[in-house]
Amino acid sequence: MTDESYGPTDQNGTTHPDHTDSTAAGLLTMISNQLGTRLTHVPPLRGRTAPRKTPTPTLVLVAHGSRDPHALSTVTALAERIREHRPALTVRLGHIELNAPLLTDTLAELPPGQAVLVPLLLSRGHHVKHDIPATADTAAHLLTRVADPLGPHPLLVDALHDRLIEAGWPEHPTDARDRHPTDARDRRRAGVVLAAAGSRDPHAADDVRHTAALLAHRLGVPVVPGYASAATPDVATAARRLAARGRDRIAVASYFTAPGRFATECAAAAPGIAAAPLGTHPALARLVLHRYDRALTTAPRAVPAHLVSA
Repeated sequence: MTDESYGPTDQNGTTHPDHTDSTAAGLLTMISNQLGTRLTHVPPLRGRTAPRKTPTPTLVLVAHGSRDPHALSTVTALAERIREHRPALTVRLGHIELNAPLLTDTLAELPPGQAVLVPLLLSRGHHVKHDIPATADTAAHLLTRVADPLGPHPLLVDALHDRLIEAGWPEHPTDARDRHPTDARDRRRAGVVLAAAGSRDPHAADDVRHTAALLAHRLGVPVVPGYASAATPDVATAARRLAARGRDRIAVASYFTAPGRFATECAAAAPGIAAAPLGTHPALARLVLHRYDRALTTAPRAVPAHLVSA
């Protein structure tokens, strides 16, 4: 029995093939062939991939460098603390001088991509304005941004305050109505020298004075800058000037990111307690990431034409 036996019958009982079914089958075949032909012009989905995510720019910490071995260990530990805060971020370290790796070597070893250079320096000056940008420009395989120096910023005041307390500075209540009269008398005799590296750039002095004003507001006592080099007054002179104003209980706050010759010399000139450098204080790690994030909102530096043509 064939499929034709199921077709309609005439008045004589003769069975005929169902031409309606055969016509429909032919029509479906034609549509299928035409559809198949058109689909050959549609790109296969298999070849399409999701857009690639742009890699996060590398954070390059730029330290000054020092012959003091504690300086390198301090900035290395700070880099590790930053990685703990943001594990997915690539963090590298480079030095302007005196320590390896030098910044030029760190940048040369990075793969092509983007990098944000964050100076571990506390004010504007020649290194921030000239040396670091010039070194960034030598890395023609990178799109670079140079972040602002760490200071001035309230987070640095948090760190300076904590370091002073660790050195023996009395932790006064923040509400003047709750202060014991003895505390008030002590405060009238107290003062702080903010010991900084020093620079011939007037913007650097402005930044240090700004930080001194913020710290004075926090402590409730006068805070004056004192410099290790290239600017005046030095720490000893600044302390004598405070003493001449009746401030004979003088501490030195160390406005340095890491130990080094300048920090050691300033501490030795302190007539009273001398705080440690900022080092790996938690506020520094947070501030570095803040500077990094702010720099990402700016355009990358243009690669110099002579490097492009090379």
